[in-house]
Amino acid sequence: MSFIDEAKIMVKGGHGGAGRVAFFRNKKGPSGGNGGPGGNVYVVANRNLTQLDAFISKIKYIGENGGPGGQNQRTGKFGDDLFVNVPVGTTLIDVSSKAEITINEKNPRFLLCKGGIGGRGNSAFKSPTNRIPQHAEQGHEGQERNFKLILRLIANFGLIGLPNAGKSSLLNELTSANVKTANYPFTTLEPNLGVYNGKVIADVPGLIEGASVGRGLGIKFLKHIEKVDMIFHCISVESTDVTTEYNTVINELKKYNPKLVEKKSIIFLTKIDLIDKNEIEKKVKELKKFNKDVLPVSIYDEKSLDRLKKFLISN
Repeated sequence: MSFIDEAKIMVKGGHGGAGRVAFFRNKKGPSGGNGGPGGNVYVVANRNLTQLDAFISKIKYIGENGGPGGQNQRTGKFGDDLFVNVPVGTTLIDVSSKAEITINEKNPRFLLCKGGIGGRGNSAFKSPTNRIPQHAEQGHEGQERNFKLILRLIANFGLIGLPNAGKSSLLNELTSANVKTANYPFTTLEPNLGVYNGKVIADVPGLIEGASVGRGLGIKFLKHIEKVDMIFHCISVESTDVTTEYNTVINELKKYNPKLVEKKSIIFLTKIDLIDKNEIEKKVKELKKFNKDVLPVSIYDEKSLDRLKKFLISN
């Protein structure tokens, strides 16, 4: 099943219960109670969820209706509130107002829709001129809203780069992730997460020139690095023009969100086991024109991996 990071849902508060028409014995006065209010609908962060797949098969979320009013001025049952669980880092965008709500550790629960008010029973309408009211109110509709859900993975570091830059291999080597790797473009078709020393690393599918206008995998997954603390820009030593490769990715980031290029970043020159030391130094020097932090690394070179691990621990 594909990784689901976007969905649309309809949310509605429960309908308020109807008021009751009732009387005390011998019609000595009205006794009809008010209807109970409908249940509210809340969105709640759930650490056990990692994607939005639950919202593909179910798109309507409605609070429980309030119960009808009873005799002897008893209020009807309050409708149960409904709690909609989403992964941490989910943003809900109101389709009509465009207002955004992000559910995270600082904001783990939010009221989306209020339930409807219960209708008044006939006892509420008693007055000096109407001692035996014969009518009651129907309950009120609950609030209804439509939302677009967008999940942005919560990670400390984001691995980006062109296809075959070695991102997935690094993730597999550093963490317990088991990402499919192969020597052809777009092996990674969805974001992958791994954890090293308590820090989360996200492997974002490869970009290509023109991704911002839909080429290749497009920019669908770039949302997942908007929240990372640091970007790891991976460039393979196999590249015949590291300057062009670097600029290709940076330009796509700028087109998607200019703030991404302002994030703290480091360049990983990957697969250094494939060329000699002089070529490595030449490419490192070229890349340092763009970023003073360039780290040569290979999953087959223990010393370079140790340097990388020390870097991850210290950042």
